[in-house]
This record gives sequence, structure tokens and C-alpha cells, in this order.
Amino acid sequence: MSAEDGTTEIIATSPGGVRVERVITSGIFALDGGEWEVDNNVWIVGDDTSCYVIDAAHQAEPILAAVGDRDVLAVLCTHAHNDHIAAAPAIREATGAPIALHPADQVLWELTYPGTEPDEQLADGEELVIGDVGLGVLHTPGHAPGAVCLYAASLGLVFTGDTLFNGGPGATGRSHSDYPTIVRSIRDTLLSLPSETIVLTGHGDSTTIGAEAPGVEAADV
Repeated sequence: MSAEDGTTEIIATSPGGVRVERVITSGIFALDGGEWEVDNNVWIVGDDTSCYVIDAAHQAEPILAAVGDRDVLAVLCTHAHNDHIAAAPAIREATGAPIALHPADQVLWELTYPGTEPDEQLADGEELVIGDVGLGVLHTPGHAPGAVCLYAASLGLVFTGDTLFNGGPGATGRSHSDYPTIVRSIRDTLLSLPSETIVLTGHGDSTTIGAEAPGVEAADV
């Protein structure tokens, strides 16, 4: 997959007309006193009338342009590092959509938005439905304590945020992260998915569960 910054790319479409779209936004990831320029994948899952936004990163304008006049059911956060939630309040203000995050990531949320909370909590095992597509919430701590992945079984896709990339597990060298924990999350939860499942990541190109399994299984923890 490839798309220029700010453009919309259709990744998949269900029989019922639910499509997965990617918008790339760019900005700064800041944590532990450091700053890094990053490109983020923003995922939109929906049909012609409504949608979910997964990881409202950096600028709201290209995300809102991709959403158009659709009803945004929620802004779903795979975790609360600032680069993944920077545009979430602006999307909420523009559309009325609630922001949903796993409660274990409140500590990271408050680094960007002190003294506030998201509107809704994501819970391991719940399913969010739009049209003929369900998004199953999988709690996968390690990169962040409240990191989640969203599994669209009917499409053979999983949105992994920064838990699993093309090339292996997400980074764990900063505060509120842990390498053995992320490896266990991937082994116990993500590697149980069909090997052909396409992994749609928070940054960079897609991969598959089968392609990443050997490296994760060989990891020394």
C-alpha cells in the first residue's frame, strides 16, 4: 500500500459496502522529553452514511475531508500516545463523535490532555458493529498499558496501532511500555488469528500475521 500525505486510499470493501480507508497525516510524536517527526496511518471504517475513525492523528482537516458528511460513530484510539490522539478532540467537536480509549491508557491520555478523560471506554472482548463488519476489541498491552487492536474478522484485517508492525513488535523503550509484555500480547492474542490476516498498522506498510509470526515466536523474553 502507498498513499501520499493527506490523500485517501481504499484498502478493502465488504459485501455490504463497508469500506476501509487510509489517510496519512504527519506531525510530532513527543514523549519523555524527546520529539520525533512521524507519519501516521488514520483508518476510517464505514459505509456511505456512517463510519468509525481509528487513531485521529495530527491534523483533523484531512480526516474530516475523508469522512465527508458521514455520521462518525466514534473516534477509536488504539492507544493514547500524542501522535495518535492529537486530532481526536477536533474530530469530536466537528462531528459530535465520542472518543473511546481503553482505561489503562488514561495515564498517557493525561500527558496530552491533563485533567480530562475520553468519553467512552474500550473493553477487551467487546465488538463494535457497522453494517456487515464487526470490530472486535483485543487488549494488547506492551507498547502502552491500554493498547488495543481491532479485529475485523469478516474482512480478514486487524488494526494493530503500534503493537505490531511490518518488521515486528512496536517500540518499548519509553515510559509505560514493556518488551516482554508486548511479545506476550502478540503471541497470545494476535498470533491466534488466521495467518493470512492482514495487519494494518499505525505507521508504515501493512503485513500479515503469518509474516510476523516467526520473528515474534523467536523473540527472547
